[in-house]
Amino acid sequence: MIIPKVSLHDTYLVLKKQRYYCGHCQSTFTLKTSIVEKNCYISYNTKHAIALEAQNKSSECDIARRHQVSHSTVNRIIHSFYESQTLNFNELPENLCFDEFKSVKSAEGHMSFIFCDADTKQIIDIIEDRRLTSLQTYFKRYTKEARARVKHIVTDMYAPYISLIKELFPHAKIVLDKFHLVQHISRALNKTRIRLMKKFKKHGRKFKRYWRLFLKSHTLLDTTTYRSVYCFKQPMREIDILNFLLDLSPELKATYELYQDLLFAIQSKNVNRFNHLLETEHPMISPELQTSFQTFKTYTSYIYNTLTTPYTNGPIEGINNKIKVIKRIAFGYRSFYHFKSRILMIQNLTKPKRKILAA
Repeated sequence: MIIPKVSLHDTYLVLKKQRYYCGHCQSTFTLKTSIVEKNCYISYNTKHAIALEAQNKSSECDIARRHQVSHSTVNRIIHSFYESQTLNFNELPENLCFDEFKSVKSAEGHMSFIFCDADTKQIIDIIEDRRLTSLQTYFKRYTKEARARVKHIVTDMYAPYISLIKELFPHAKIVLDKFHLVQHISRALNKTRIRLMKKFKKHGRKFKRYWRLFLKSHTLLDTTTYRSVYCFKQPMREIDILNFLLDLSPELKATYELYQDLLFAIQSKNVNRFNHLLETEHPMISPELQTSFQTFKTYTSYIYNTLTTPYTNGPIEGINNKIKVIKRIAFGYRSFYHFKSRILMIQNLTKPKRKILAA
């Protein structure tokens, strides 16, 4: 019989059970033990140890190797100890975060949907498909009263999410995640830099090597220390390198200045400054940033909610990061159901069916 390791050594228990013969009914029976289940060679303590270890970020193959059992045995033990997630469709938190992540190859949609409580940072549920029809079917399972109580929903600029919120959450304010707003204009500036880098081939290496300086907040640039830098013959500060590259193109300079103004307005949550930038004409900026600028104008009311509320998608982005770690450690999952169960287990969101004793 397999029992938990002692001093990191594989440990086995030889158990002999007495067999009795009943002279009255002419039958035999064997004594029972509380150490192991009938017709099983894995002790209860070993199963408890496996169930406890399943709550950590560790692959099931590693857990199986440590406890001298097979991977399928670990899988069965985990699902026998933990009950499936139970949802109350009569309740929803007042503030929600919406996001998506890449789950498994066999999932119906390209990405899977996840949403959590913006206040407690606890996962509420994970849905296999993030497409609008699937989400509509899922959220209609919640009562109208539960959906009407939701006040804020933080999301990115994915159009189906916005359509879903408008349709099924009548009193919820749409809050666009601050990170995605900054990412939107950062990509526009980066595309502009790459296009001009190809145009100014003489300074192409400089544009490519110092790309981070363009995206860096202007207040964080080094303006005091001179250093020997690549591609320049004399020592320069970060601000000098940036100014040299910006002076090569008026279009790039105008794009960079607007990027910095928008970045400062978003980071400082200055609504008046942001609205003033949207209302002002910017004829010199690049087509790439012009597209992002028009997108911001389209979502002005949602960005206003971003700048006037404390909610972001930070909690759910942290959860997504942990999900990626779980997936990487396990070298991927085949079953969406199993992947979801393991995520909820590690997040302590599934309760044990029976008491788990410390091994």
